[in-house]
Amino acid sequence: MRNLDENTVTEAVIASHQNAPDERLKAIVSSLVRHLHAFARETGLTEREWEAGIRFLTDVGHVTNEQRQEFVLLSDALGLSALVTAMAHRKPDGCTEATVLGPFFVDNAPAYRNGDDIANGAAGEPCFVSGHVRGPEGEPIAGARIEIWQADADGLYDVQRLNDAQQRARGVLHSMPDGRYFFRSIVPTPYPIPHDGPVGLMLSALGRHPWRPAHLHFMVTAPGYERLVTHVFREGDPYLDGDAVFGVRSSLVVPWTRHMRGRSPDGNMMSDPFTTVSFDLVLSRRLLS
Repeated sequence: MRNLDENTVTEAVIASHQNAPDERLKAIVSSLVRHLHAFARETGLTEREWEAGIRFLTDVGHVTNEQRQEFVLLSDALGLSALVTAMAHRKPDGCTEATVLGPFFVDNAPAYRNGDDIANGAAGEPCFVSGHVRGPEGEPIAGARIEIWQADADGLYDVQRLNDAQQRARGVLHSMPDGRYFFRSIVPTPYPIPHDGPVGLMLSALGRHPWRPAHLHFMVTAPGYERLVTHVFREGDPYLDGDAVFGVRSSLVVPWTRHMRGRSPDGNMMSDPFTTVSFDLVLSRRLLS
């Protein structure tokens, strides 16, 4: 370990892992070291630049708290979340594609019945969402747990409104015996990811915008099937080809139909505009280990 130089330090670090009891951890960290060192050599990284990188990561940690996960945001903005998700959730043909979880999912969302209004007062034009939860052969999946969350008309999630303790535009419901689900919420709009912190500064320095296309988040779980984390995007959104977190998949882009007035899917007469959208969630079977 003595007299190391820029040509020998990498192998010395990797050799120091030889007694690691966890072989998978050993492989991951050793590969990380190789790639980090190769990155430094390829770019000719200077001490000043690396110090700036350390300050950036420190700032990311300082911003992270119970309401805001800046490291998830960083992973999303660098496309790493999209890559890991794509590798981990390769789907058979016909199954709904997975995409990024994002930083705004929270546990213990309020429970609703099918047909309820999960907006709970969140600002936005009424939107009626429906579909079926099915398996890969088209079989209906009854009792699937469906978690939904979205931003409001101002582009904010409930957890970003620190002065409001209510959970809004967020909820959990279960599919009916025939696999059907339906609920009322609000029309999602494009919004910027939080860009008032270090990730926002990074995007600005790279000449990138922070915007995401309008979408609903879904997380669906059912016994015997793989968990699905996905989005449903609005067709025609201006940011579909420039999502700041690289989460768009063509199969997840669907029409959203706007009605000026009339009878809504829940049977009520609506005097103001409202939107309807239908999207089936097709789960892949869980592989037996």
